[in-house]
Amino acid sequence: MTEPDLAFLEATRTSYDAIAADYAARFPDAMGGVPFDRALISAFAELARAHSPAPVADLGSGPGHVTALLHDLGVAAFGVDISPHMVALARRAHPGLRFHVGTMTRLDLPDATLGGILALFSVIHVPDDHLPVVFAEFHRVLRPGAPALLGFQAPDGEDRLHLTERFGHEIALDYFWRTPEKVARLLGKAGLEPYARVLREPQDAEKYPKAFVLVRRPVS
Repeated sequence: MTEPDLAFLEATRTSYDAIAADYAARFPDAMGGVPFDRALISAFAELARAHSPAPVADLGSGPGHVTALLHDLGVAAFGVDISPHMVALARRAHPGLRFHVGTMTRLDLPDATLGGILALFSVIHVPDDHLPVVFAEFHRVLRPGAPALLGFQAPDGEDRLHLTERFGHEIALDYFWRTPEKVARLLGKAGLEPYARVLREPQDAEKYPKAFVLVRRPVS
């Protein structure tokens, strides 16, 4: 792993370790109470159940709320997060589920073993030049035909936000905004075939539109 890899991963890890408890308290609802988003998760879960008993990885699982939602929808889900503090919170809140410390750039999973991947608002911290590596990992670990659903903020145009403070904690965290078209194109280059793209407007206190891209590994 190169030094730039280490720098971006370490910044994400230490930033989320710092805000883990406050983040979990601020966002106790798996999908922020937005019925539309929950409907997309339900549709993803139905597609993933077709590959049961292969498990589903919730990548960037944070305090584990969405992993628990997938479990409630009948999916054998487990969570992976770069932040040890987030993983500890998730294990305490959901003792019946599995959570592991790991990164999307190098998944500690065998080839073609997952029945699905969920990556909600986690690829936003991955720089552009590392997305091909991440998406190649998605392709590697998915079973043929298995789905992957990504969610991310999508402001007009593409931009980058650098935060040095959140919830009163000092952090150093980059957010990379991308269009759904760009993300879908990069997923396609990694060998994943398109299924759906959705862009919804901001709701309540949200600042930006949200995009969801659903793909799957080709059957052959």
